[in-house]
Amino acid sequence: MKKVVLPGDDAALVDPSFSSAVIAWQKQHGRHALPWQNTRDAYRVWLSEIMLQQTQVAAVLGYYARFLERFPTVFDLAAAPSEDVMAQWSGLGYYTRARNLHACAKRVVDEYGGEFPSDPGLLAQLPGIGRSTAAAIAAFSAGVRAAILDGNVKRVFARVFEVDAYPGEKKVEDALWRRAEALLPGEGIEAYTQGLMDLGATLCMRSSPDCVRCPLKDRCGAHASGRTAELPVRKPKKASPEKQAAMMIVIDSGEVLLEQRADSGIWGGLLSLPELAGHGALDEAAGIDDVVGGARRFGEVEEVEPLLPLVHVFTHYKLHIAPYRVALSRRADTPASHVWWRLSETDAAPLPAPVKKLLAQFGSARLF
Repeated sequence: MKKVVLPGDDAALVDPSFSSAVIAWQKQHGRHALPWQNTRDAYRVWLSEIMLQQTQVAAVLGYYARFLERFPTVFDLAAAPSEDVMAQWSGLGYYTRARNLHACAKRVVDEYGGEFPSDPGLLAQLPGIGRSTAAAIAAFSAGVRAAILDGNVKRVFARVFEVDAYPGEKKVEDALWRRAEALLPGEGIEAYTQGLMDLGATLCMRSSPDCVRCPLKDRCGAHASGRTAELPVRKPKKASPEKQAAMMIVIDSGEVLLEQRADSGIWGGLLSLPELAGHGALDEAAGIDDVVGGARRFGEVEEVEPLLPLVHVFTHYKLHIAPYRVALSRRADTPASHVWWRLSETDAAPLPAPVKKLLAQFGSARLF
């Protein structure tokens, strides 16, 4: 493997032909019909950029349309109850984004009168907006000349400039930022920014990049050396932790009992199923007696049935869900942090994706 060469003199990185190639390609072959394009509306641009963080365009399209229908302006979003925001986000994942989105809308309304600032430095101080996202919002909504460095751009740069180190490493990322700043065009920032995104999303993909159609192939180090499969260097692997959660699907009269989770932590701010305490480790499997004991606070337990386990993979660990159906013969007083919800309407509840998946199997009348 080649030794990593980090740039020292940023002036040596300036190359107007790089941005010219990207801009020309984007204007002819890039994406131009996405619903958040062809607008200077900073609210719509910001919403799309947050939704697109770590999420594919195809997955975002439906959520983006429904979100705008429910919250057409930043004022509507800022004034909405948090449960409404979480419900609209449910299933899109990375729920911290939704909490930050709501908090950011409130800040924009309170501090900027509902107008997003065009300064990337000010945008980056708002909840959920990092340096790259701030630059993209400023470029698309106000034509500000600012550099982005999202995952797609890191992959393009790592291949074109043959960066032989993990791009997430601090000193490597700092070097990539210097290069990103140096390569900015004097004009055409919108097409250039979109072009970098489009290259990473449609041609310079992680697997099977389409080098033949890439406008940067003649200057790409990885293409010339046949190393596109090696670059960018992957993050050094660590053993992925595994946890367990014993969840109770407490059912009575066609309703299921849901618990409001704390604002922080896993699935913060969402509704979820009640869990049994003390069964977080894989070797601490719950038994029927444990479930009956844990469910008694909700009423008289008539029946407990173990269901097929479910595995949900997060970014940093794997969660093994052990679900139990609990039928009550009589309800107790509902705890303040819990709510009964019609089983037939749980699709509209702000639930994590695996919980929705669990509840989807309860369409059978025998389980009501």
